[in-house]
Amino acid sequence: MLDVKFIRENLGLVEKSAKEKGYKIDVKEVVRLDDERKKELAEVEELRKARNETAAKMKGGKPSEELIKKGKKIKEDLAAKEQALDSAEKKLNDILKLIPNVIFDDVPLGGEECSKEVKKWGDNHKTGVDHLDYATSRDWVDFERGAKVAGAKFYYLKGDLALLENALLQYGLSKVLEHGFTFMTVPDMVSSRVLEGCGFNPRTSDQSDEYYIEGEDLAMIATAEMPLTGYHMDEILDEDKLPLFYAGYSACFRKEAGAYGKYTRGLFRVHQFNKLEMYAFCLPEQSKEIHEKILSIEEDIWQGLEIPYHVINIAAGDLGAPAAKKYDMEYWSPVNQKYQEITSCSNCTDFQARAVNVRVRRKDGTVEFVHTLNGTAIPLARALVVLIENYAKENGKMKIPKVLQPYMGGRKEI
Repeated sequence: MLDVKFIRENLGLVEKSAKEKGYKIDVKEVVRLDDERKKELAEVEELRKARNETAAKMKGGKPSEELIKKGKKIKEDLAAKEQALDSAEKKLNDILKLIPNVIFDDVPLGGEECSKEVKKWGDNHKTGVDHLDYATSRDWVDFERGAKVAGAKFYYLKGDLALLENALLQYGLSKVLEHGFTFMTVPDMVSSRVLEGCGFNPRTSDQSDEYYIEGEDLAMIATAEMPLTGYHMDEILDEDKLPLFYAGYSACFRKEAGAYGKYTRGLFRVHQFNKLEMYAFCLPEQSKEIHEKILSIEEDIWQGLEIPYHVINIAAGDLGAPAAKKYDMEYWSPVNQKYQEITSCSNCTDFQARAVNVRVRRKDGTVEFVHTLNGTAIPLARALVVLIENYAKENGKMKIPKVLQPYMGGRKEI
């Protein structure tokens, strides 16, 4: 959520940035609703002042009938005005939730096709093995029984592929711990306040990705970013404690409502998968540097697995609401002969922190909102796709990357 004061002072910038992201907003309506809120607040404060003055006059003796009537009238007027203020604040907050974060100056403009490659690593393989055919033939994955018990795009991992998933988690965990992250398991459900605070507002109503719990104020998480965003909700952190780095491991649940036309075969895009996610709370002046740090950790992980990739600076039209800037890492798929997304990392500035009320107290006593960042360490199901495509051999065996062998009992192939 953006600060309404910032919006009022930067109407053109906010409107232009939202348009570049593909969101239709009415900044004039924000100003009108904020004016309405301010008017109601001023009247409420005036009535509260009058109430306190009247209450003071009633002390020390029997109040007059006129003073009692006046006090009763003020009480009734105040109740009505407080209700009007609550309504005005709700209307303003509802529209503020629809306004996306402002993009950084170095974000490319345009749609998905305008994203810019910023670096590249590794030699692209010319041939590879289709992961679904290979895993099915080895009896490593079972989508048929997954569909029987839960529906399409649910699955069972079995045997060596399930062990390989665990090895990937242990490897990724060793990397994030090496970089100072605190490992956390997190709730698989969050409240609507946390969900909205993360800022995952779809551009259209048919793009909502979340599974909601009927009769409860809860939704299944699409990423550990959600519960990690809410971890310090309504807290004030000390300046000398920042930055804070967390690595959250969780199951992730997604309807993938906005995935039409994208690559969806097998394990690449499913309704449930496990993921290790990096998250940071930091001072505003630290966030750009930390964004680069998270990207470098992602690169370290995938270079260790010897997977060729490139990094792209995501164009404004492909950015979600909370991100001011986002990098995607895309691995080279030797099967499809193109780059496909494997991880991402975003700088959300104070957009999420403002919504869930996470602040920092500076050494001089001032208080302001922190910045939040997130990045994928390893999306485990998709990582299995990558490994099979790059490491399956013609003899039916699959080579295990050297960095994963210690977590596979020293085995070199499966």
